[in-house]
Amino acid sequence: MLRRDFLYGLSASLGSAAFTAMLADANQDTAGQSHQRQPHFPDAKAKHCIFLYMEGGPSHIDTFDPKPTLNRLHLKKFQRQGEQQSAMSGGTRYYVESPFKFRRVGQAGIPMSQPWQHLPKVADDLCFYRGCQVESVNHPTANYHVNTGNRFGGDPSIGAWVNYGLGSPNKDLPGFIVLPELAYPQGGSANWSNGYLPTSLQGTPLRPKGSPILDIAPPDGVTRQHQRENLDFLQQLNERHASLHPSHEDLKARMMNYELAFRMQMQVPEVLNIDDESEQTLRDYGVGVQPTDNFARRCLLARKLVEKGVRFVQVYASTWDSHDYLAKAHGALIPAVDRPIAALIADLKQRGLLEETLIVWMGEFGRTPDNGVRGGGLAYGRDHNPNAMTIWMAGGGVKAGHVIGATDEIGGEAVECVHHIRDFHVTLLRLLGLDDNRLTYYHAGRFKQLSQFGGQVIDELIA
Repeated sequence: MLRRDFLYGLSASLGSAAFTAMLADANQDTAGQSHQRQPHFPDAKAKHCIFLYMEGGPSHIDTFDPKPTLNRLHLKKFQRQGEQQSAMSGGTRYYVESPFKFRRVGQAGIPMSQPWQHLPKVADDLCFYRGCQVESVNHPTANYHVNTGNRFGGDPSIGAWVNYGLGSPNKDLPGFIVLPELAYPQGGSANWSNGYLPTSLQGTPLRPKGSPILDIAPPDGVTRQHQRENLDFLQQLNERHASLHPSHEDLKARMMNYELAFRMQMQVPEVLNIDDESEQTLRDYGVGVQPTDNFARRCLLARKLVEKGVRFVQVYASTWDSHDYLAKAHGALIPAVDRPIAALIADLKQRGLLEETLIVWMGEFGRTPDNGVRGGGLAYGRDHNPNAMTIWMAGGGVKAGHVIGATDEIGGEAVECVHHIRDFHVTLLRLLGLDDNRLTYYHAGRFKQLSQFGGQVIDELIA
């Protein structure tokens, strides 16, 4: 007998089997399809996360971070000052003011631009953070950086880490579900990859049109009994093969995914059906009307998934990459998401779910206060800016009704409560009860974590 086989054989004893079962209940099974696990911080309020990702980079200057100084500088040549410079270089550049007026909303007096007509109703539930900085001005690498902590992709996404750390309360649904646009974001499915974590922890994307999951219904003439018998036979074959290769975890994960897919056939059609929602709820979200219908359906679905115990739901909206015609572009993008987001927050709050559901709104970077396009007319927009952006959160134990951090007078760089994106990742995990330094996975000769090499909790964001 080979030494490796002997060591694996030790786990066949009754005592070892019992001990392994105890570990599985407390942690996760060897294939990574996690049961519920205890958080590192039992006092954490957030149990779920809905991550609203505005792919393309929304402009903080034209949404939640007004810069009156730009009104005076509008279309004057941009002057570089020390480290304050545009993320995109070359050619003559001009300062550009926001095409939108701002007003203060809610009891907290939160600044919001005029196109936001519904979000002001829930302004006092939001916590705005203006101090975050990232590193990349390239869309795919910036998306990877925000979603995985690694600019070059290949690492586990935030949702996979959360699913790994907390497990899923519903064994019949994936713990991490993604609701993308018809076109995937730049960088593709690597934005919700499991990376080096077990494959069962990757995000499961649901298609926005047609059947959300292909082949979710069995073919005509195939009953669930037939499927069950086929799966049982396949399980026998796979177990026989797995016994010859005990260190290959992918096969075990695949076997579990087959079982999960079988159970999902019963759960998914019911969860994805919004016909049972009241007419008032559908109106509140903006279902059935333009321009909100697409995003509204996915926000409503996110609420239903959280109700069913899905741990992490990511909802994409694109594309906010407004290099020109800023007034027209952001003027259309904001109304498409404004009403559904406000309804989602109000709906969760009314159902008593907001306190245990962390909502995050952000893109991959902010925008510059200047642009290199023509010095006149209405064609101006903004370029990519990794040094300044606005993130807001709601529910889940955040400091509601506050604005944390600040950017300089033209919105070019964060200057107060400044933190790298890794610190925001660490804070997000902390709100969900997880310690980034303890949430590790051994891979390629070392223990790895979401922050890459550690970070700092941004205490100012936590109530």
